[in-house]
Order: sequence, then C-alpha cells, then structure tokens
Amino acid sequence: MRQAAAAVLILALSSMPLCAQPLDARLPVCFGCHGENGQSQLPEVASLGAQPALYSLIQLVMFRDKLRVNEPMNEIVKGLSDDDLRKAADVIAKLPPPEPVADVSDPARMEKGRMLAETNRCNFCHQASFQGERNVPRLAGQREDYLIKAMRAYKDNSRHGYDAQMSEVLYPMQDADMVDIACFLARTK
Repeated sequence: MRQAAAAVLILALSSMPLCAQPLDARLPVCFGCHGENGQSQLPEVASLGAQPALYSLIQLVMFRDKLRVNEPMNEIVKGLSDDDLRKAADVIAKLPPPEPVADVSDPARMEKGRMLAETNRCNFCHQASFQGERNVPRLAGQREDYLIKAMRAYKDNSRHGYDAQMSEVLYPMQDADMVDIACFLARTK
C-alpha cells in the first residue's frame, strides 16, 4: 500500500520520466515520503535526518543497483551517477536529527530495551549514543515502527545488508526483545 502511494506520488510530481530528471528535481520526491527535513511521518518509513553520509551513500547505491529492492526507491535513484548519490547523501547528513518520541511512560521497558541494546552490542557498532558513524546508521530517534520492521527483515533475511552482521546479531533474538530495543532507540536523543 505504501509503495503504491509512493509510486503515485512519484508520477504526480513528474512531467517527464523520473530517471530523466536531475537530482535537484528528485529530492522533493524523497522528502514526500521521508518527511520534510528528513523527519518521516509515514508508518514504517525511515527518518533520514542526520544519517551518516557514507551510510546513506551505500544505501542509495544498493537501491540504484537493485541490491536492495524497494520499487519506489529503485525508481527514484535510477540513472543517478555516483556523484549525484554522494550529493544526495551529503544533503541527508546535513538534515536535523529526528526528534525522539517524548513518551517515556514505561521506564522498566526503556531499561529493558537499553540493556538488550547493550547486551547485543548495538552500542558498539552504532556508537554509545546510537548516532551512527561512517557506514553504520543512526538509530537514535528513528521511528519505532521502522526499527521493528528493519530488524525483523534483517532477521528473516528479507533485507540484506552489505555484510551479514545484522542478521547474525538478530537471528537468535526474540521478537519481543526487538520491540523493546526499538522502543528504547525511538526515545533516545
């Protein structure tokens, strides 16, 4: 459903084929789904704000080369050069970070999520502040529903990274643990 809505948005915003448009004409389409200033308001759609440029570049290359399949994303980056993708990644990196969820009504669940993130060494690759670095994404303040979706996809191998590390970490994890980690990360600044 969301992919169909994104495809309609892409068609509505363009009078010529998207792949014939320059990067500057395509960026508004990106923010139509990922939100103004990269702060997503759509369920299960990532907030892009303050993602490390190298991480975003890798993801954009994977979408362009269809190593990561998501039809709207594959179409948006189709035909873009490596330089265009670098420019897009730089724009994303300069956007403000997403605001964390303000509701911290369950401190015990937050503590459980924090402990699970620490036990599973999420704070090692994604940094102690979960801000990400270089080729590792920012998780702090990310949409909770998106985090759950992404972790489930890594676990069941429907989402492939450029290495197997995420699926190795998540494979033994229970779904309830992933939900608690996502709850914690969405509320982390």
